[in-house]
Amino acid sequence: MQGRSSIGLGNVVGSSISNILGAFSLGLLLFPEHVVIFDRSSKIYAGALFLVTSVFTLLAYRSSLDFTGGIFFLVAFAIYLFSMGSAVYEGFLTAPQEDEDEEEGGGGNPRQADVAEVPEQVLRVTIFSSTLQVPPSESTPLLSPNPRNSTLKRRSTLINDIKENANAQDVTKYRLSYHLLMFVVGLMALSLSGYVLSHSATTLAIDFHLNGSLVGMTILAFATTLPEKLHSTLEGVRGHSGMLVATTAGSNIFLLTLCLGILFISQGEGDDSTDLGQELLGFEVWAAWACSLVLLLIVFIGGRRWMGPLLLGCYAAFIVSEFLVFRR
Repeated sequence: MQGRSSIGLGNVVGSSISNILGAFSLGLLLFPEHVVIFDRSSKIYAGALFLVTSVFTLLAYRSSLDFTGGIFFLVAFAIYLFSMGSAVYEGFLTAPQEDEDEEEGGGGNPRQADVAEVPEQVLRVTIFSSTLQVPPSESTPLLSPNPRNSTLKRRSTLINDIKENANAQDVTKYRLSYHLLMFVVGLMALSLSGYVLSHSATTLAIDFHLNGSLVGMTILAFATTLPEKLHSTLEGVRGHSGMLVATTAGSNIFLLTLCLGILFISQGEGDDSTDLGQELLGFEVWAAWACSLVLLLIVFIGGRRWMGPLLLGCYAAFIVSEFLVFRR
């Protein structure tokens, strides 16, 4: 952060708070249903975030946010990537479809248990309309049409279906390449906007004689999490509760592991990294931990629409308290 590491540290912690109180709350507020039910994958993501935030809080409480702590955060990020990648590959993070009868029955029929253990095999078959045979009904004519004309008509219908299927595959490939291009363009735009925001935040901190952590915790954190707020809003309107939690938890884990690790390692061994860790206030650390706990509870008990405005009010109170009560 251009020689102002305190701004970067405040941005990381403030963004983790803003993602829950300012972004996740918008998804709950705009969710089409009054009660939001989260699947098993969402609970795993929320639990992983709570574990990471608890470790961060423990290290901050023990004044261990330094160069060694940065190495620990990078290792934790590598473990997180490997664990989540393995879970996705094994299908553990997919939505469960459990059979309640098997769970309640306990010692059922062994033949049924053997059948249940056989993995499901998905057979992908494309059925064209020309190959369907419709049984006769009251409206079916008594005399069948000319067989030759029927064969030609069925053959032309089959050719049209094959062409439509090929065109659909071409459209899918086009959409994939288009979205990949838009992803790269969006990533470059975010990188450029991040540089502009960091430069502006540094200038504001110097001109108004504000602490770097305060600026990063409030102004910069609110600005850098605008993409998360927009994404949470869209996912909430569409009713995608799983994506809503995955975006929030994934962003915070990324911030509290990789970003913190790079930030503290860049300070090197010595007093610089130790002094940087002491820039945080106990109120801010516990606020980040409390937010992860709130997210965990909401995911496990189910979300309600009224929780959205409540979380937004808590975020507004946090910003006001940073400027009026804990101004440094």
